[in-house]
Amino acid sequence: MNLAYRDIRHNLGRFLLTCVGLGLLLGVVLAMIGIYRGLVVDALTIARAPAADLWVVEANTRGPFAEASRIPGEMRDAIARIAGVAEAGSLTYQTVETVFRGSKLRLFVIGYKLAYPGGPLEIAEGRGLARNHFEMVADQSTGLVRGDRVQLGRNTFEVVGLTRHQVNSGGDPAVYISLPDAQKLQFDLAPPAARVQIARGTGNTGTNTVNAVVARLQANVSPDSVAETVRRWKHFSAITQDGQEAILLRSLVDRARRQIGLFTSLLLVVSAVIIALIIYTMTMEKLKQIATLKLIGAPDRTIIAMIVQQALALGLIGFAIGAMLILNIKDFFPRRVVLEPDNVVILGAIVFVVCLVSSGLGVRAALKIDPATALGG
Repeated sequence: MNLAYRDIRHNLGRFLLTCVGLGLLLGVVLAMIGIYRGLVVDALTIARAPAADLWVVEANTRGPFAEASRIPGEMRDAIARIAGVAEAGSLTYQTVETVFRGSKLRLFVIGYKLAYPGGPLEIAEGRGLARNHFEMVADQSTGLVRGDRVQLGRNTFEVVGLTRHQVNSGGDPAVYISLPDAQKLQFDLAPPAARVQIARGTGNTGTNTVNAVVARLQANVSPDSVAETVRRWKHFSAITQDGQEAILLRSLVDRARRQIGLFTSLLLVVSAVIIALIIYTMTMEKLKQIATLKLIGAPDRTIIAMIVQQALALGLIGFAIGAMLILNIKDFFPRRVVLEPDNVVILGAIVFVVCLVSSGLGVRAALKIDPATALGG
């Protein structure tokens, strides 16, 4: 006879309600873990999209994501000629806010030279850019579809393809356009501003400027050695891919990561305390029944097994409810929620340990019960 099963069945409604409440709490913990992982993945997505080994940027800057960087577009040819470089591409990055169908649309615009590194790695629907002007590949999170026409600056772009999971560290969805269009959008002055610059003698500087040049290296070539070659040039700096990712994580999203991580840790502590209190309360409600068991000669191990089994059942069912809830609604979050199998397994193991440890409070209270209590009123 399984006493834990019989006791749960006797109070099934209350037990399931408790499991649902605990499941909602554990679901929030899982969601926070997914948001934390999603923040890191989003921050690195754009930096990893060119599949580059080296980033060449303006001297004394930390790359196009952490601060402003402008270098001449001709640098791409110079980088491509360095020994060990397989191919190189020019890139521009800028955030643009436009109006589409009466609503504001905030986009992270990436400009790249066709047939060179820097374009979208995956086209989920449609095709990539085929012309140097007025075509766009957009991320699915923009809500755009093929055939839509979007105004950027003074030009209108047609969406010819869709990619996915391409957002910047702030969560703005990315769109890809050709490098000439991106340079015109970012560096070309409006006519009134251009006339002012010409009057000051600083106009007609051209728009052949980029934010970074990315390079893919040949096999067995060290990125650090090529970076050292670039650093010897005046007015330029080179950052390896690992260095670029470290800059992103340590500067752009570091505080957000730490805050979400701290909040997740607090939620885990709160969950552990609540589980302990629930198990202790369930035990205290059965004092007379436990005393009766002792009076008829039930061994301590039977009582301990009942409490531990109930605690594990509570944690297991609650965790399953929370996990199913988050896995079914994670795609509706405004920001990306990334839940890897190891995240779920680790949290499940933590819940198991917490339930096991928390049952100690109930076991301690049960073992102190005097069998004579069963004879009282």
